[in-house]
Amino acid sequence: MKALIIGCGIAGPVTAMALLEVGIDAEIHEAYGQDAEGVGSFLNIASNGLAALRVLGAHRKVLDAGIPTPRMVMWSGTGKRLGEVANGLRLDDGTVSHTILRSDLYRIIRAEAERRGVKISYGKRLVSYDERAGQVTARFEDGTEATGDLLIACDGVHSRTRSILDPQAPAPRYSGLYNFGGITKDGGLSGEPGVYNMVFGKRAFFGYSTSESGETWWFANLPRRLGDVPASWKAELVRAFEDDAISSAELIARSEIQLGLPIHDLPPVPVWHRGRVLLLGDAAHATSPSSGQGASLAVEDAVVLARCLRDSRDHTEAFQRFEAERRPRAERVVAYSRTISNSKAAGPVGRVFRDLMLPIFLRKSASQESLAWMYRYEASL
Repeated sequence: MKALIIGCGIAGPVTAMALLEVGIDAEIHEAYGQDAEGVGSFLNIASNGLAALRVLGAHRKVLDAGIPTPRMVMWSGTGKRLGEVANGLRLDDGTVSHTILRSDLYRIIRAEAERRGVKISYGKRLVSYDERAGQVTARFEDGTEATGDLLIACDGVHSRTRSILDPQAPAPRYSGLYNFGGITKDGGLSGEPGVYNMVFGKRAFFGYSTSESGETWWFANLPRRLGDVPASWKAELVRAFEDDAISSAELIARSEIQLGLPIHDLPPVPVWHRGRVLLLGDAAHATSPSSGQGASLAVEDAVVLARCLRDSRDHTEAFQRFEAERRPRAERVVAYSRTISNSKAAGPVGRVFRDLMLPIFLRKSASQESLAWMYRYEASL
């Protein structure tokens, strides 16, 4: 059996490796003309995602490139400590959630897939596909095509495959937030290394963690109408945080600010698969970064799909089993993450209510068991 994988972000190479583990050949077709090294800021790969990578024997280099970030402390914009929650649960070997540059995670996963024999082709933007004679053929913008037994869409929240599979599929949903991030040396913010400090500011949300080497890894979520781009994002961010007690405005003023990216997620997608085509990862259930679960859900998907294909009579049964196992969990994470994003974009009245209620919520969430549904998930082959 041969699978065509559309997209070479994080989900694509991991899916290819998982399929190889159960004897299915896989080749990746990436729309862009070159790899994505150096693209993006950083992300959280939670303990459940690391557990899934461990199933594939692909976790060690990821751990080496990241920084352990097992806890989150919440603050109000006035400097009041609101509470603390776990950022994942420790694995049996003591491994905790890690924060890693997206470019490092991509580089490591892609290189490992290539080392295992996965072919990656660039400049292959999907135009259409069709099924005939028990196979599926993908056609690309450059005039080439590829044929296999399955087509697995790992092409993200704005998936072209999803719109072909189901023209009525819901469009990505804007969260109301623009995202920014960076790593600043001598950031001037205090905090225990490896602990995320999450600040519900008066006008925007700010998160940061310090490393042992003294760097500050930070991100900001700015409420804004989609497409409303200011003359200077830096000036806009400084204004958003200038009245907060934590010195985020000063850090941003000293930092290099990249172009802000709007945050999207997906409402429930009715059709995950049809025929020999399946949506996976963000193409099926994109979540906002607020839960820190996007990459982890994709890795889980890859492992579960491989198991379902190995243990089923045919691809139809495998895809049905995959959706039955993954849809409830993925949609629960998306909904949970959206609730958090909404609290970041609260208006003046909502902010008062949020700051009053959040400590109560955090006390209820302080026990590890309250988050076990998200973190204690075992994707196994």
